Amino acid sequence: MIKTDTQIKIDTLDLIGNTPLVPLDKIGSDLPAKAFAKLEMYNPSGSIKDRLALGLIENARRSGQLEPGGTVIEVTSGNTGIAVAMICAIMGYKALLVMSDKNSEEKQSMMKLYGAELILTPHTVQADDPRSNYSVARKLAEEIPDSIFLNQYDNPANIECHYQSTGMEIWEQTGGNIEAAVIGAGTGGTISGVGRYLKEQNPAIKIIAVDSEGSILSHYYRTGKIARAEHYEVEGIGSDRLVKALDFSIVDDMITIPDREAFLTARGIAKTEGIFCGGSSGAAYAGVLRAITKHRLSGTIVTIFADSGNRYLSKLYSDKWLMEKGYK
Repeated sequence: MIKTDTQIKIDTLDLIGNTPLVPLDKIGSDLPAKAFAKLEMYNPSGSIKDRLALGLIENARRSGQLEPGGTVIEVTSGNTGIAVAMICAIMGYKALLVMSDKNSEEKQSMMKLYGAELILTPHTVQADDPRSNYSVARKLAEEIPDSIFLNQYDNPANIECHYQSTGMEIWEQTGGNIEAAVIGAGTGGTISGVGRYLKEQNPAIKIIAVDSEGSILSHYYRTGKIARAEHYEVEGIGSDRLVKALDFSIVDDMITIPDREAFLTARGIAKTEGIFCGGSSGAAYAGVLRAITKHRLSGTIVTIFADSGNRYLSKLYSDKWLMEKGYK
């Protein structure tokens, strides 16, 4: 029972980070390597993007770019938008979020519940189209007074927040005993920040990125050429344009996972490990399985489960949706 005369000094933002790292013993019982997942759904808004949103907003405040009562504009596939909306609600800023219409209704609802304004853009257009989420966000930032476009995809603070928190936590939680980190690549900040920190501690650690089939990132990594993006359903990883927050020099390999494999793997994790994770987490663990074989890994492997499955009840956890998409 809490004493009435006790002053509680912790607030919601203090709960960001220091998420648990758990072994994946059951689903990986026959593997030659030991896999662990960092459960980022334990952040207060429910995803790893709390770290990013707090880092970018705090950086904008310190630099004077974001004034009290200003408007924070961001492009999102959902999780960053939810985190931005939550932090803006706490700090007293307006949140204006631009998102592709392919992303789940659950994510859209959560942003609105935090008080954000949401603008949906067609998922069928390319990044340089004036109707794309990137183009719309930039235009809004030019038109709205006292606003700032966080631009997570090209902001170096994206990498820094994961270097300072996520990477350090993984190193400490494993006691430095880690052979590889297998992490989804979307904005690129997570794998770049984590990878940079881990390689500074031990250059032999392999940093393996997981990309969506249809994204341009893995093709660029292998060929140095930019291909045209194709449609994919997994949210949170993959990109239809090159992003500055992805440091390819940190990456030792990039593995591409198709939608069906990502979604069915996520459902398997829920049934086997009791961890209710999103589609990008399914892709990440599918990447772990491929990395073990391809690189003959036998030590400790860490992956990141970026969010919870409760954001995809109408999609990958819906049998009807899976059948309509031909995944089941």
